[in-house]
Amino acid sequence: MNIKGIAATAAMTAAAVLGVAGGTAHADTFVPLPAGEKADPNGNKVVRVNESALISPSMSANGAGRVAWLSGQVHADVAVTPEGEAGPWKGPTNSPGTNNSSTHGASRLSTGYIVGCQVSIAENALSAGVSASVSSSSLGGSGSLSIKLGPGEVKFVHIEGVDVTKPGPYWVDYKDVEMNIEGCAGYAQARSYTVLEIIGDHYSKTTLYGAPFSIG
Repeated sequence: MNIKGIAATAAMTAAAVLGVAGGTAHADTFVPLPAGEKADPNGNKVVRVNESALISPSMSANGAGRVAWLSGQVHADVAVTPEGEAGPWKGPTNSPGTNNSSTHGASRLSTGYIVGCQVSIAENALSAGVSASVSSSSLGGSGSLSIKLGPGEVKFVHIEGVDVTKPGPYWVDYKDVEMNIEGCAGYAQARSYTVLEIIGDHYSKTTLYGAPFSIG
């Protein structure tokens, strides 16, 4: 069985990032983050490992900007899913609108980050649907993200994903993806999210959250 995966890599190398830590007034902060895993009742499992963040002051030095260099690996073991594309609304009776799928044709593994300015991205906020202002961003072709955040705002930042077209192992790996946050004069916090959505007769949507961490 072929293994399928996608990797996202920032335009700047890890050596260049780590090189700015020495000899400057503002040292970078390396944040190792714990692994986690979650499974659905059908035997599909998602695992997150080797996650870390390197927090740097913004080059603008205005107190409202900072940079996080993000790395991590997401693995999914898929036991049950329709092979190929099954249509965005395929359910047990093939009726339109069943199963509430958002994958538009295939099961999918995707990962990213929830980022907030002066908002605690804790479990109670997630269960409440993050009641603050919410919008989304996606990784640009350069391997970097620029995010404007005001007080009380939350953004879902998509890093990468892969279609799951048959049972088997899948992964998404990313290394030193640059997330540049501007406009947040207060504290900023983030945490990773990973979603495994399985369409078809055994529909499930499994979301694994990482540990929250401060971006300064």
